[in-house]
Amino acid sequence: MKAELSKKDEKFLAFSLGAPVWKVVLRVSLPLALYQSLNQLFKILDSMMAAHISPSAVSAVAYLSQINLTLSALGGGLAVGASIKVSQAYGAGQFELVKRRVSTLFAMCAVLGAALLLVLAPNAAGFLRLMNTPEEGIKEGSTYFVIELFALVVTFFNNVYIAIERARGNSGRILRLNMAVILMKLGLTAWFVYGLSGGITLISMATLISQGLLFLAAVINLNQKDNAFGFSLKAISMKWNIMAPMLRLSFPVMVEKMAFSLGKVVVNSMSTVYGELTVGALGISNNIGGITTTPQNGFQEGASAVISQNLGGGKPKRALQAFWWTLGINIGLGAVLMTFSLLFVGPITRMFAGGDLEFAEMIAGIYCYEALGAIPLGINSAVLGLLYGFGRTKITLVMNFCRVFVFRIPVLWALQTFTDLGSSSAGIVMGVSNVCSGLLAVLILLIEVKRIKRTYCATQ
Repeated sequence: MKAELSKKDEKFLAFSLGAPVWKVVLRVSLPLALYQSLNQLFKILDSMMAAHISPSAVSAVAYLSQINLTLSALGGGLAVGASIKVSQAYGAGQFELVKRRVSTLFAMCAVLGAALLLVLAPNAAGFLRLMNTPEEGIKEGSTYFVIELFALVVTFFNNVYIAIERARGNSGRILRLNMAVILMKLGLTAWFVYGLSGGITLISMATLISQGLLFLAAVINLNQKDNAFGFSLKAISMKWNIMAPMLRLSFPVMVEKMAFSLGKVVVNSMSTVYGELTVGALGISNNIGGITTTPQNGFQEGASAVISQNLGGGKPKRALQAFWWTLGINIGLGAVLMTFSLLFVGPITRMFAGGDLEFAEMIAGIYCYEALGAIPLGINSAVLGLLYGFGRTKITLVMNFCRVFVFRIPVLWALQTFTDLGSSSAGIVMGVSNVCSGLLAVLILLIEVKRIKRTYCATQ
């Protein structure tokens, strides 16, 4: 089996292992951060179009979106964990292993997606009730959820493809392809909602069609027979020595992301005691908060790829330098974007409220608390990138578990039990959990940097 690098891949590998670290971080992470930011912006526009249907449609989409995110964590976790091992093999020059891991990863993704569809698609309404979805949301959103399931499976493959392109340093290609997907999704949604006066079911159809475009691009770009990053049926290996390293890293990430999203579903469910619109307001507040956190996550993804490549290439000190650059950038982004969002919180929330000023005030009241976590979450994101890059996914599992099941759900329960703050409790709990998550990240960082220096850097 041939597994060669293209000239472009060879050039990037030399750049990643030898160029000034800040240049590598910016080249890999900046397009990812820009894509994440634009994606979040278009999600906000998507929510605004749902608001054109009705406030209840916004709440249904907000609630069901969190359930979909819980399920998408399976494919997302598999992509994140396995791509770390792909990057390490790439950095170490083991190109045949790169090809085997890439091809096997897609095979595992296919098995996971098929299992999900077979179990959940025929039992959508029952599953939504199990997730404590309000009956109004089930009535309005069952078909929406089933279509989203099919889109989710396509997204599994797309997430793996994006992770592979990220490992190759093709952040620019990721940005261009995803921009095409976003624009198609936005255009279709606008046509379905404003032109056809459709409901939320057509919104899910727009998602499925647009994700299909990215899947088609993945098929074309990975059809490279002898390239190390090309997909090949012959390269698929279900041998334990190929699968085990990817699964060991992926499983904690899958559990972590699924638990985190499931925790959000629990918070949404608990918030229904304040009325259905509170769930919608909380979801919109999360979207506004994403203006700050999504570019930080873009730098996290880029940093983890750079860190794992340099670790595989035997350069742990450069890997640590990549983290410090990412940390500084994320803190700066948090400060600037938090200030911007708070200055314009009034106009932003009114755009979502569909003319309902009470709903706009509810959104603003929740978001003003959530915004306090912009800088702490930037620190948290950078530390997660460091841990992913060094394969410390069990620790990231603990961090995200604490974020929801220690710092969020118990705090909301206490506020509901011992206070009468009403819907403001949903915002307070977001602020508390975000700040505490940042503090926990600092504590773990102090421990991990000492461990990394002792384990990897002592002999250099």
